[in-house]
Amino acid sequence: MATLQVNFYSKALRREVTFNALVPLDEFEFPGMPKAEKKPLKALYLLNGYSGSYSDWISFSRIRELSDKHRIAVFMPAGENNFYVDDEDKGSLYGEYVGNELVEFTRKMFPLSHEREDTFIGGLSMGGYGAIRNGFKYAEHFSQIIALSSAIITYKIANASSDYTDGIADYKYFTRVFGDLDQLQGSDKDPEALVLGLKEKKSAIPAIYMACGTEDFLLDVNQRFHDFLVSEQVEHTYVESQGGHTWDFWNEYIEKAILWAIQ
Repeated sequence: MATLQVNFYSKALRREVTFNALVPLDEFEFPGMPKAEKKPLKALYLLNGYSGSYSDWISFSRIRELSDKHRIAVFMPAGENNFYVDDEDKGSLYGEYVGNELVEFTRKMFPLSHEREDTFIGGLSMGGYGAIRNGFKYAEHFSQIIALSSAIITYKIANASSDYTDGIADYKYFTRVFGDLDQLQGSDKDPEALVLGLKEKKSAIPAIYMACGTEDFLLDVNQRFHDFLVSEQVEHTYVESQGGHTWDFWNEYIEKAILWAIQ
């Protein structure tokens, strides 16, 4: 298992960035056993949550073990509390970075499959929203989306008043990240609008795996998006089970989601 920390200049973010990579290239071969077939690796672009960093998944989860066990490359960029959307005023295009630039860069650097069916995006909390938003926005790259305890806060902040706060962030923060909240619905930061746009264009819609704990404070928005996907007959797997907004829950469901994706 190759474990790397990679720095490169991102045109989308206009600066040097860092991401962690797990690339299961090396494999012990037992004498007398047939050699494993070498073929391009499937890839998962895995996003961290609010207040986290590119080291979260390696620090707090089993992802290194799972990357090796299931022979899938995993790339972990940083979201930097920007919900993986584009800030065009500032020139920091986080969506373009994770949804397009990082995919192209890693395909040049590592022996990855270039096929859409072998390329996945996933995340937890803020990263779950980022996976949904960019999985649909860059659907030409991704065939599967893994969304754990997703912070689909667009349902709550759209048309919010100037005194809005959710206990974590406030109106000023959300307008800094998402722009005019009165224009949020129907924009490319609105997951429902992205799904409807793909349907209108008759484009392939990535399959989605959603999981959320029954004690999670984000359960209501996950249920609402699940209901929307059902109403639009969009292929997805939705799971609710006991658990909160914790690494215990995410550790349990990241392997289930990876198995769902690679099968």
